[in-house]
Amino acid sequence: MEHREPVARGIHGIGTEVIDRPAPMSSGAQRQDRGRRSGSSWGAGERSDSHAAAVVPAPADVAHVLDIAPGAEVIRRSRVYRDRHGTVAHSTSWIPVQYGRLVPQLAESKRLTGGTSLQLIAQATGRPITRRLDSASARLLTPADAELLELDPANPPAEPVVVMTTKFVDSGDHIVEYGVDLGGPGRTWLTESEVTQ
Repeated sequence: MEHREPVARGIHGIGTEVIDRPAPMSSGAQRQDRGRRSGSSWGAGERSDSHAAAVVPAPADVAHVLDIAPGAEVIRRSRVYRDRHGTVAHSTSWIPVQYGRLVPQLAESKRLTGGTSLQLIAQATGRPITRRLDSASARLLTPADAELLELDPANPPAEPVVVMTTKFVDSGDHIVEYGVDLGGPGRTWLTESEVTQ
């Protein structure tokens, strides 16, 4: 027999509350697609906050992906996606610093205006984004991960979380952005596509 969680629960003196599961998280690529179609990267019932940006030394793993020297300057943009269940994901975009000279708002700690980071970079360079490489994995939270998800770093949840990465490449074969999305506990990744026969 299949195990199902209850969909409603009684609350003494109040009534009945409908229980639903947290919505799945979207990858950075899915958010970019949604932003291109609708003008907003948010999923149904989502919002983002805690927008931060800075020019920082590239961590070794990011430097490897962007093909720059570890410690070289890179733009780090981050934000937290939330819905009514809490944190959906902590999202970080790593952007080569030269694009910040073309689009200064990339290094400003606020939501972008005039398009997504990829749209703004493509407009500034004249090179459209032509490819993306996506990956998804699961891992146990480190104390640093827990902090990003606003959880107690001394006592992170024991279950693994979804981690998705996306590399965006332009028509000149330059990586213009590397996105890392760290899912909140209990979040899943859902993707849908049409099948033609």
